[in-house]
Amino acid sequence: MQKKAYIDKLIDNIKYPIITDKTTKNIENNVYYFKVNKTINKSEIKTAIEYIFDVKVEKINTINVYPKTKRLGKFTGKISQYKKAIVKLKKTYSINLFNNN
Repeated sequence: MQKKAYIDKLIDNIKYPIITDKTTKNIENNVYYFKVNKTINKSEIKTAIEYIFDVKVEKINTINVYPKTKRLGKFTGKISQYKKAIVKLKKTYSINLFNNN
């Protein structure tokens, strides 16, 4: 039971894939971008990605994206700080992020 609770905690820390023009171009090179919890480390990210998508991870880079101030007319606000994980998979593996139907 204890291992299942640990895996569930790791799965909750991977929030969602980041999909932009730049990231979709990198999918051809087996590089995927994910928004993750700020407290998770590289080994936990690797374990979670390998468990969720049933793939083998070659390399992980993480980036702390700091908050930015945005303006809309006279109103100002902030975009929250988050952590971005850049995951490179081994050559024979891939993740299907888009539904091909």
